[in-house]
Amino acid sequence: MKITNVKIFTMNEEEEIIDNGYVVFENGKITEVSHGIPKNVGDDDIDGEGMTLYPGFIDAQTHMGLTSAGVGVEGEDLNEEYDPCTPQLRIIDGVNPMDYSFRQARQAGVTSVLICPGSANPIAGDISAFKTAGKRADKMLIKTVGMKFALGENPKLNYMDKDQSPCTRMAVAATIREMLLKAVRYNSDITRAENEEADMPDYDIKLEALLPVLRREVTAHFHCHRADDIFTAVRIANEFNLDYTLVHCTDGRLIADELAYESASCIVGPIICDRCKPEMANLSPDNAAVLTANGLDVAICTDHSEVPIEFLPASVGYAVKNGLSFYNGLRSITRNAAKIGRIFDRVGSIEVGKDADFVMFDESPFDVMASPSLVVIDGNVIVKELG
Repeated sequence: MKITNVKIFTMNEEEEIIDNGYVVFENGKITEVSHGIPKNVGDDDIDGEGMTLYPGFIDAQTHMGLTSAGVGVEGEDLNEEYDPCTPQLRIIDGVNPMDYSFRQARQAGVTSVLICPGSANPIAGDISAFKTAGKRADKMLIKTVGMKFALGENPKLNYMDKDQSPCTRMAVAATIREMLLKAVRYNSDITRAENEEADMPDYDIKLEALLPVLRREVTAHFHCHRADDIFTAVRIANEFNLDYTLVHCTDGRLIADELAYESASCIVGPIICDRCKPEMANLSPDNAAVLTANGLDVAICTDHSEVPIEFLPASVGYAVKNGLSFYNGLRSITRNAAKIGRIFDRVGSIEVGKDADFVMFDESPFDVMASPSLVVIDGNVIVKELG
C-alpha cells in the first residue's frame, strides 16, 4: 500500500522533512520513503491530500490496561503493595488489551506505549513496550525494555501505612541498593560456577529478574519528582553502572545543569494535572523546554491513567506553549520516546525497514481541536477520515 501526496516528518537521524512525498509499506513494514509521486498508484492506495504524515506517537510512561475506570479494587492491577521488592513481576501478565484506553490511544494517534507497574514499591517489576492495536498482549508486545524503581513519597507512604519498612527516603534507597547488591553477588556466583564448573547458586526469581538491569540489557526507570530523589536515582544508577532514565523529573528544570553534566534522559509528565502531593510543588509546564535547552533527551508522557492517554498530543501542545519548540515537541513523542524506550529499531521514525506506524493531520497535531485523519499501526489502517 502507498500513502501519497503528503508532507513527511521522517524524524530520522538526518531530521529529514519531505515537503511532497510518499511512503510505501507492505507486510507491516516500510519499504520506501521518497519525494514526488510513486509509480503504479492504485485505487486502494491513500491520497494524503497534502496533509502531514508523522511517525506514530509513543507514550513512554503509562499504566494502560492495569486499571479499569469506574471500577474498585477488583479492577486494580497496578501495585503489588505488600512486598517492597517485586522485580519478578511481568507487566504482560497484568495488561488488559480490551480496556477502553487502547481504543482512546489509537484514536488520538498513539500507536505504541510503554506500560509499567505503579510506584508503591521501591522495585516494582518489569516494563514493556506494546502496540495499541490488538486483542492479545502477547501479539501486541514489542519487547521488555526496563525495570521500574520508585523513590519519594509513594513507597514511603505505602509502607508507613502498613507499619513496616521502608518509611523514609533513606530506607527506600537502602532497599533498592540491598537488592541490587544481592543481584551483583548472585551474578558473580553464576559466573564463577560457569567458569570453574562449580555449583550454581540456588535459583532466586527476584535476583534473576534484576540481572538484565545490571547487564544494561534493559533500562532502569526511576520514578522521582523532588530534586533530592532525582539525585538519589542518579547516585544509585552510577553506583551500579545502570542505563537509566528519570521518570516525571518534576524538579528537573531547577537542576537541569547538573542533569546535563550526567547526560541523563528524562520522561516528563504528567503535564496537564494539579500539584496533587508535596513533592510536586514545583510542577511547571516549562520543565520539558528547560531540560531540552540544557541538552537532555526528553520524552513527554501522560502517565495514564493519571492523565488520560488521549491527551498525549495536548500535553505536548501545552509544553510547546511554554517554550518547547514544535520540532522538539514532536521528538518527545516519536524519536526521543523510542530511543529512551529502547524501541527505536522498530518505531519512532519513518524509515525503510521500520514498522508501518503512521499518523496524519491536516493541522498541528498538538492543537486541542485536532484529530488524526489517518492512523496506521503495523500496516493496518485503524482510523481513516479522508475525502
